[in-house]
Amino acid sequence: MFALKEQRRIAPPELIQYAKNEVQDIINNVRGIDFIMLCSTDGFELTTITKKNHYNASKLAAVSSSILAMVSAFLKEIQLIGCQSITLDAENGKAVLTSVPSAQHPMIIVTLSSKDVLLGQLLFSLKKASQNIIKQES
Repeated sequence: MFALKEQRRIAPPELIQYAKNEVQDIINNVRGIDFIMLCSTDGFELTTITKKNHYNASKLAAVSSSILAMVSAFLKEIQLIGCQSITLDAENGKAVLTSVPSAQHPMIIVTLSSKDVLLGQLLFSLKKASQNIIKQES
């Protein structure tokens, strides 16, 4: 559900705090996660939690938004609907972009992990967090 629509960049502080608690649970319960960030679909950091590596969150939010735009165009071209996540698998780790397709404040969860992360556990946790954030906004 990576969809490009007119969006409000600033989510309410209560929603951001709720989302932060959701991603904090993920980083606490899934071994191997180094960094997790929630950003708006227009490329702005909303909240970040990091264990050891300090990344430039502002740049990552902007790049994630650009990836979102490219993937949305690609999905439209191949007629796929409702993309929930993108997983990038590299020699030294993984990156997962997860959609939070809420009606008022769509977001992206950006997760960076070690190569040994249990991918199924991570994807399940990210999907559950996304669903919880959407329910909280309702």
